[in-house]
Amino acid sequence: MTPADLSRTVLHAVRRAVDEDVLRAPVPARVRVERTRPGGSGDYACAVALQLAGEAGLPALEVARILRDRVAAEPGIGRVEVTGPGFLSFTLDAPADRDRAVLDAVRERGLAYGHGVAFRGEALQLHHAREVRAAVTADAVRRLLAAQGARVRVGCEEAGAEDAWARLGVRPDVYGPDVYGAGAPERIVIRPVPAGATGAELLERLGPDAARWGLLRPAAHDRAALGPDLLVQGEANPLFRVRYAYARTRALTRNAAALGSASEPEGVAPAGPPAGQGPAPHAGPGPYGEPPARPLLDLLADHPGVLLAAARH
Repeated sequence: MTPADLSRTVLHAVRRAVDEDVLRAPVPARVRVERTRPGGSGDYACAVALQLAGEAGLPALEVARILRDRVAAEPGIGRVEVTGPGFLSFTLDAPADRDRAVLDAVRERGLAYGHGVAFRGEALQLHHAREVRAAVTADAVRRLLAAQGARVRVGCEEAGAEDAWARLGVRPDVYGPDVYGAGAPERIVIRPVPAGATGAELLERLGPDAARWGLLRPAAHDRAALGPDLLVQGEANPLFRVRYAYARTRALTRNAAALGSASEPEGVAPAGPPAGQGPAPHAGPGPYGEPPARPLLDLLADHPGVLLAAARH
């Protein structure tokens, strides 16, 4: 069970409780679950009982108990606890099977892993000034929304910076102050704190990767740090850590291939049995959950939920 599956399971429990007239409250459109914070119990936690308590006219603890009984019996749930003022804490069952399902999904979907359909059918219009940080931010927002199924157009109020922006991966669809016409969806204006430099200047000083990183990493309402620190090769620079991890991963993959290591994960049967034999047995799950794999597996499992939350935000 992935975090997205768990969210749907909790939402189903809310709907069941309402249908059974045990809980009298509007069913929310979605339920948010998040990784349990340090000091908490279980794998994930959810505050839906606190959200529903007022509408239901019941204490949050009572709402949590109603939902706990309906979630606990679902497949993939090991234990459900009520903690604090009414939080639901979930411990998932069969971690090895869960980890295998996550890794299988990553291998099957590749770069599309985490993409969803929450915004399918929605048409959105983003608009930004002719300023490099606004352009790069609008492009990132477009990618997040498109990954959830939305149809997105990006407009810039005027042309004039296409060459530098193209090197930063930015290509607005249309130019002009009022380009969408009658009947178009309302414009969503992207307006971060300006970079204080042109795209061409940032490319000359930093190159495209560091420039995009520097423009996007701070919150849009904060000023972007675009100095030479972005190019420092040391652990204090998060961009360097990302680049170094990527380079090391690629090198390990190349070296493993040179030593004859295949890319199939442990415990996965070969593509076909030898001639004249029956199906090859499927080995038991490997020790995916052993340190230091656990934090990485948790991040992979959470990735679809993180993408969806970012798109909604």
